[in-house]
Amino acid sequence: MACGNLTKMLLHTKVTRYLEFKSIGGSFVYKGGKILKVPATPEEALRSSLMGLFEKRRFRKFLIYIDQYDKDKPETHEKKDLTTMTMRELYTSFGLQSDTHEFISHAMCLQIDDVHLDKPALPIVQELQTYCYSLARYGTSPYIYPMYGLGGLPEGFSRLCAIHGGTFMLNRDVDEILTDDSGVAYGIKSGNAMAKAKIVIGDPSYFPKDKVRPTGQIVRCICFLNHPIPNTNDSESVQIIIPGPQVGRQNDIFVCSVSSAHNVSARGVYIAIVSTKLEQDKAEEEMAPGLKLLGNVMQRFTTVVTTYEPVSDGLEDKSFISSSFDASSHFERDVDDLLSLYKRVTGTELDMNINADSVEADY
Repeated sequence: MACGNLTKMLLHTKVTRYLEFKSIGGSFVYKGGKILKVPATPEEALRSSLMGLFEKRRFRKFLIYIDQYDKDKPETHEKKDLTTMTMRELYTSFGLQSDTHEFISHAMCLQIDDVHLDKPALPIVQELQTYCYSLARYGTSPYIYPMYGLGGLPEGFSRLCAIHGGTFMLNRDVDEILTDDSGVAYGIKSGNAMAKAKIVIGDPSYFPKDKVRPTGQIVRCICFLNHPIPNTNDSESVQIIIPGPQVGRQNDIFVCSVSSAHNVSARGVYIAIVSTKLEQDKAEEEMAPGLKLLGNVMQRFTTVVTTYEPVSDGLEDKSFISSSFDASSHFERDVDDLLSLYKRVTGTELDMNINADSVEADY
């Protein structure tokens, strides 16, 4: 997300000096068997085929309210207390239909299920504002993607680490997390080498099973195409969200496509990733709605992985563990987990008030 927390974290750490980003070509949502562009401005809402004429006007009024809303300015609240009003009640107050609730929540607020509908609306409204601000920044979609792929993120951090005297050990396996007799971590072992530290930070795959618990399974399918995804205006890169209820599921299906426009493939080759959380342990069947959108696939690779979360906060055993990546392709939920991890490690919250429009001279 162009103005989301991941972008702010990259700015905060100054990793952006080693990275170059380019916007994703389009943001789409699946509805009624069709791929439709997600509107995020009042004007675009009036032209959208997602809704009927009267619903468009109600949606436009809703977006105007969201755009002007400021939690610190009561005059913008229109007598709505979003700390107690649920998201479902907010939608209803504008007369929006259930189908409209669905695409706003899933394709714009980036909620992965419907649990949020009966919770206070304020956090969801702020996420919708982030979506709209991000879209306004680039115009084509609210998403940005690093040139040369996601591998640029750890590469940027490794350069920054080296500048500050840190050491990166490449092509090394972690064979064991070393702990003392009381279970407190004091380092790692790799072959015959050992590195000692006051704390150990990592994802669940590095730690013993007694320190993590399973949270489900994720299926991901990486597909090579020789054409853009059909019905996306021949976009060189897209993000498509299939709301779970549209295909009889609880969890959403995510489709992301990139190409040579982001220098991640040869010219004429498109890389599409379809991912979702498994509900019935039927990987092929559950990701089928996403695969059907791709058209002809030259080659594909499917993996099913179990996801985990830590059983403790790590303060006692000095093992600070993140949760596994979820099925989403926008990383917003994963960033929330990283912010939680930062607070557990440092004892303080990371200041996220940095402006996502900042340049290096501003911070």
